[in-house]
Amino acid sequence: MEHILFLTGRLAQPQLEKVLGSIDDAPFTWEVREIGLQVAALMTAEMIRRRVAAPVQANRIVVPGRCRGDLDALAAHYGIPVQRGPEELKDLPRFFDRAARPVDLSEYEVAIFAEIVDAPRLTVEQIVARARVLKRDGADVIDLGGLPETPFPQVEDAVRALKAEGLAVSIDSMDPQELLRGGRAGADYLLSLHEGTLWIADEVAATPVLIPRVPHDEASLFAAVEALQARGCAFLADPILDPIPFGLTASIVRYHRLRERFPEAPIMMGIGNLTELTEADTSGINAILFGLAAELNVAAVLTTQVSAHARRAVREADWARRIMHAAARQRSLPKGLSDQLMTVHAKHPFPDSPEEIAATASQVRDPNFRVQVSEAGVHVYNRDGLRTGQGAFELWPQLHLENDASHAFYMGVELAHAELAWRLGKRYVQDQPLDWGCAVERDAEDLNAWCAPGTTRR
Repeated sequence: MEHILFLTGRLAQPQLEKVLGSIDDAPFTWEVREIGLQVAALMTAEMIRRRVAAPVQANRIVVPGRCRGDLDALAAHYGIPVQRGPEELKDLPRFFDRAARPVDLSEYEVAIFAEIVDAPRLTVEQIVARARVLKRDGADVIDLGGLPETPFPQVEDAVRALKAEGLAVSIDSMDPQELLRGGRAGADYLLSLHEGTLWIADEVAATPVLIPRVPHDEASLFAAVEALQARGCAFLADPILDPIPFGLTASIVRYHRLRERFPEAPIMMGIGNLTELTEADTSGINAILFGLAAELNVAAVLTTQVSAHARRAVREADWARRIMHAAARQRSLPKGLSDQLMTVHAKHPFPDSPEEIAATASQVRDPNFRVQVSEAGVHVYNRDGLRTGQGAFELWPQLHLENDASHAFYMGVELAHAELAWRLGKRYVQDQPLDWGCAVERDAEDLNAWCAPGTTRR
């Protein structure tokens, strides 16, 4: 059985031992070693090298999740693997469970068509700039949306410019001539053809996306599908997803009937009617829609990010398709695969109880403030005692920082973060930004980077 050495600080040692002892049927034996510092998060690779003598009698070493420094160099020094654990020691059971059941989220089957809805009003350069952002966020095809009674003279130049960028392109228009021009310029897909405009598919090499002749006319969509199948032509079929409360349920049923009628037909689902026209967080809406897409074996989704509340729709769609593909592939619930779509709340927001925080606070002998959050509220403590409240303004007068501007600013920011985390039910870690999943761009922090010796939390 593998033996693991866990390195920690004095304050965290009792809790770490308790957590490790609670892991039932652990596939490893363990030892906890406190290396002579108070706060485990301040541990560095250089500190470990100085304080932990080689050789180490273990199969691997696990250090705190915030430990900075080059762990590969440490591994070479000790001759065994050295890895960071989770940032919160109470996440260790899930950390080892995930390590035992790695989930590959690099795979997906649903293609994302990201629409630029006002393309006729933009210059070619503006179209390309938007397309680059959409591609970065996960789009596979850039959809150029036409506008009613609005000329699109630059459609050919836009298609050629996007193709020169290595991008797949679709034209979305109800104007047959606009579709022809885009197709002849090299567009890969044409949206949206119906039974009466199938002739366009004979004029260009682009793959058509088929819709009903009029909304809800399933018979015309079925006829268009059968016509292209008879010709041996590629296509996508879209029964049209309606918004709430104008027929969403009925439209989902239409997708199901289409799948039953044509088990192998590639389907497109346009989801903007839900994400754009429902004033709710789009991460959850995307999760449900891509769950439906996985069950229906949908080949492509058309999405937009026009409304301010839907400005991360493409990135959310990219994560949703990966998560739902993994769930469908391994026949499991879409739980424990990724936290990226949990943008507002956290699954395990409060790892520590008020009693555990109080026990830790009783051991502190220095003036530096620590901030933690539990179900009871926000806790701030140092050698002068523990303060507990439910808001920054409630706790602030108890800290007596009127004559220390920089420290006051720091604590104001931390208390605001902590209060926000407590009210929403998010995980709070002192000195770290709140995790908003894929809703907020966040550069990956390089914990291998050198950090100044003596850096400490105030």
